Amino acid sequence: MPKENFEVAVGDFYEMSGRLAEHYGRFWEKVVTQPSSAEDPSASVLADFSVAMREVGAAMLENPNKLISDQMDLMRQQQELYQNTVLRFLGKHPDPVVQPDPSDKRFKSDEWSENPVFDFIKQLYLIQGNSLMKMIQDTDGLSDHTRQKVEYFVRQYVNALAPTNFPSLNPEVIRKTFETGGSNLATGMEQLMKDMDGSARGALNVAMTDTSAFRVGENVAVTPGKVVYQNDIMQLIQYSPSTETTFKRPLLVIPPFINKYYILDLRPDNSFLKWLVDQGHTVFCISWVNAGPELRNKGFDDYMLEGPIAAIDAIEKATGEKEVNAIGYCVGGTLLASTMAYLKKKKKTSIQSATFLTTLLDFSQPGEIGVFINDTAITALEKQMDMLGYYDGRQMSFSFNTLRENDLFWSFFVNNYLMGERPAAFDLLYWNTDSTNLPAAMHSFYLRNMYLYNKLIAKDELELDGVKLDLRKVDAPTYFISCAQDHIALWKGTYTGATVMGGKPRFVLGGSGHIAGIVNPPHKKKYGFWTNDALPSEADEWYQGAQFNEGSWWTDWQKWVVQQGGAEAIPARQPGSELLPAIEDAPGAYVRRRIGEAG
Repeated sequence: MPKENFEVAVGDFYEMSGRLAEHYGRFWEKVVTQPSSAEDPSASVLADFSVAMREVGAAMLENPNKLISDQMDLMRQQQELYQNTVLRFLGKHPDPVVQPDPSDKRFKSDEWSENPVFDFIKQLYLIQGNSLMKMIQDTDGLSDHTRQKVEYFVRQYVNALAPTNFPSLNPEVIRKTFETGGSNLATGMEQLMKDMDGSARGALNVAMTDTSAFRVGENVAVTPGKVVYQNDIMQLIQYSPSTETTFKRPLLVIPPFINKYYILDLRPDNSFLKWLVDQGHTVFCISWVNAGPELRNKGFDDYMLEGPIAAIDAIEKATGEKEVNAIGYCVGGTLLASTMAYLKKKKKTSIQSATFLTTLLDFSQPGEIGVFINDTAITALEKQMDMLGYYDGRQMSFSFNTLRENDLFWSFFVNNYLMGERPAAFDLLYWNTDSTNLPAAMHSFYLRNMYLYNKLIAKDELELDGVKLDLRKVDAPTYFISCAQDHIALWKGTYTGATVMGGKPRFVLGGSGHIAGIVNPPHKKKYGFWTNDALPSEADEWYQGAQFNEGSWWTDWQKWVVQQGGAEAIPARQPGSELLPAIEDAPGAYVRRRIGEAG
């Protein structure tokens, strides 16, 4: 290398090293100065996990022979790996002791298999990690909830210690570091500091997509319409018709208030809302506010009264129709069911049919999120919310991401901070990072009365606006669509809700998960769905008698909703009537407000 080039390279190296040292110092300064107390939700969750771990330890000692057997199996596999590695250095090619799961993308680089050193590191990690998980699974005498918590905690520990997450053990990172002279690590540290600054307290919200590539109302949430009503907690969008005639009965969509509504309107080719409009529905959709501290006292009953009930009143002004079909997604469906039970007690029949998308009404099977549900953690969270006035939606996003930690956290950790690259532009992940804050009073009520005490499913246990609710009294026809691989609203848990509601429930099981199984347009021809006209008391019995159908549940739902009445054709309605004039173009101001701008 010419002398001048060598001097330039040395200079670049020292400059990069200086940048890295500066950011590394700032990183640890930020970590050690983070405020913390025993009342932090994260500390309370860890304390709860500690209790569960002690229970596991005591249970293991009840059957030491099984523990010894697992330890002996671990030693045997490690000894076999040592012998195989020696053989590989001698030019032999023994079969691996253990292989990654085919769905595990962490070890996709050829070097993890072709290089004996990295292959040894990979297999040793897998052997030890699998052994830890097996020890928990083999422990008898644990409650399902304790086992779930411990498996979650141990899984987080095992996956955090994967060699892929360490720059000196990951062959792709090592190669990138040599190629860039270490600038990938310096750039990664810069990006880590930026993400830490934008994260919720006690969490790290890793950037998952190029947020600069998306603009709400420009390339996501673009179905034409008008905001025709608004109050403190929501804007109501009426979409412009795309057909000459529409069905007489309007359709109200109630999305989750823990996320923004445009998951149902990402792009024209997969927008459920646009598809509904194209089928001839007059579609109204609630867009929830991104709450600030000024809304701290808004409760769950306020979300009912100022959400769907206020929307139904506004729809009557816009269309002259007193009755609607309604769709609720996830917690939006929980709110819809609560509203229907409330209206039934009030002897009102505004909602003539209801559709529930991946909705829990019985919270006895809360899915993996149940590991965070206990009185200690909720009490600590309530204290934090009382200080802020709201629940920071970024905390919820982080918690949900840890349920699929390798795909939704560690893959981006490696890409952003070790490889020094930026994530690609992906609209679904943009929506996933566009979180919403929740009013303190409402979120506390929801966590305690739904998840912790499971009151909604019980007769007259849950009270909203002075009215005790009974889902069994609801007699409007209902359509439940759940998803086979949903880890947030387990389909067998959602099935119970269908069996409890009165009227004529129809239960349908879609493929895939909580989002992909719902946002499944017919032209994609993906996943399919199961149907069964019978509704036995047990989910397994329903599934045994179910028939698989190709295509999308959307078309099945369209046939069903037309059969519920109000389907006669009338001239298409344009948004903005004399009684309910348009306020602004869709998607409106509320959905554009991001965390940091709320309040």
